[in-house]
Amino acid sequence: MASRASTSGRTRVGRYELGRTLGEGNFAKVKFARNLETGENVAIKILDKEKVLKHRMIGQIKREISTMKLIRHPNVIRMYEVMASKTKIYIVLEFVTGGELFDKIASKGRLKEDEARKYFQQLINAVDYCHSRGVFHRDLKPENLLLDATGVLKVSDFGLSALPQQVREDGLLHTTCGTPNYVAPEVINNKGYDGAKADLWSCGVILFVLMAGYLPFEESNLMALYKKIFKADFTFPPWFSSNAKKLIKRILDPNPSTRITIAEVIENEWFKKGYKPPNFEQGDVILADVDAIFNETADSGELVVERREDGPVAPVTMNAFELISTSQGLNLGTLFEKQMGLVNRETRFTSKYPANEIISKIEEAAMPLGFDVKKNKYKMKLQGEKTGRKGHLSVATEIFEVAPSLFMVEVRKSGGDTLEFHKFYKSLTTGLKDIVWKTGEEAEERKEG
Repeated sequence: MASRASTSGRTRVGRYELGRTLGEGNFAKVKFARNLETGENVAIKILDKEKVLKHRMIGQIKREISTMKLIRHPNVIRMYEVMASKTKIYIVLEFVTGGELFDKIASKGRLKEDEARKYFQQLINAVDYCHSRGVFHRDLKPENLLLDATGVLKVSDFGLSALPQQVREDGLLHTTCGTPNYVAPEVINNKGYDGAKADLWSCGVILFVLMAGYLPFEESNLMALYKKIFKADFTFPPWFSSNAKKLIKRILDPNPSTRITIAEVIENEWFKKGYKPPNFEQGDVILADVDAIFNETADSGELVVERREDGPVAPVTMNAFELISTSQGLNLGTLFEKQMGLVNRETRFTSKYPANEIISKIEEAAMPLGFDVKKNKYKMKLQGEKTGRKGHLSVATEIFEVAPSLFMVEVRKSGGDTLEFHKFYKSLTTGLKDIVWKTGEEAEERKEG
């Protein structure tokens, strides 16, 4: 199986071999990759230079890369290097296998107070360090908090972060961004805000979610949501301890001038219980090479080449490391979710049917649901015809061979609304029930159902 994995259409960039897609958005795709020299697993964020130029995003991308280079902290995703080809930019990042903290809440419900405090301490450590380097995240939420295999929290996604250059003469930031439920009232107000105080508000909302299992501010109507946020109109569930309530109340203070500071949070009695300050190395960081990846006149010797090592046309064989990368940590029980279980932005099922037949069945099931289907070997793009809450829903599917005559089909949202993706996936799997492979236990459950 290992020999076939290296010949079934793998792509190489520099010293990295690219694997499955971990996620994608409008401007970037994140792929699992392996450093062929060290054997280390990494994640590579791939940006299309043409799209970046067309949408005038050079400043934002340079900022994201500069930010990642400035940050060296155990609770922040590490950036190893940046490479560029003539058409793409490759950002090589630390690969973490524990999934999102959000998944943990979604599957387990609320966390016990001591566990929530442990994650909150790590979050505050990371945010405090970023602020000391003049970096504000501005989109802190559980989806941007990842866990490594040992359960250590890692803050990711600095795409919306702000470096000191963006602070205006009044000493405030002026860009409204972030996710509404987690955003501080002064950010919505659009009169300028202190990035550190706004980040701390988001940390307070995250702590509430970890301990409650739901959001403090939630309304289907955006204006009603904003009203609640402006007034800090929320109620604590009965299981919160009085010290936790006091701290959250001081963090979720709608007035930034009287809101508690991070330095005060670190000295707080509730926060200090079991607290371990982080250990990490500090190093000098040079940002001069960030400009080089956008420099059209750069010496071609500095550019990498994306080489496809074509083999027979067959689904990519997934090796053991990649298979484990699809589960959370090393818990292989989460590799293949039950068919109607929790669906976030991606999900997968297994089938014993031939790959060509799986492709045809997905096409047959998707077209009546109003999706345009584009096929490329064993990958498909499904584009919704209707405009949803966040534009057109688009879905990417890919088939992998995990054992002889056993295929894993990955279905992930590449654009649009997650809730609409959830509904689409339910409808799609109804049309695919004949080809989905069920374990004996699941088949028994379905019979009983």
